[in-house]
Amino acid sequence: MHKSTQDQYVRLAWNATAKAEQLARDAERYARDEDHRRKVEPLAAAGRLWAEVAQSYAAIAAVLPEPLPELPTTEPTEY
Repeated sequence: MHKSTQDQYVRLAWNATAKAEQLARDAERYARDEDHRRKVEPLAAAGRLWAEVAQSYAAIAAVLPEPLPELPTTEPTEY
């Protein structure tokens, strides 16, 4: 089955969301370690950018038309 453009943008949004989530988790982890706190701000900023990318992909997916249902294929009948 062929994926629609809308499905592709939804998948991109999910992937970008996962990236943002991972960066947020990393920032949270480093915030607890005094020796690594300098990494928190860049990780949080990168996470925010990925979250914005995810929102953009989701917005694009929302305005794309729904894919048309596949038409059934029929064999020609002989009369």
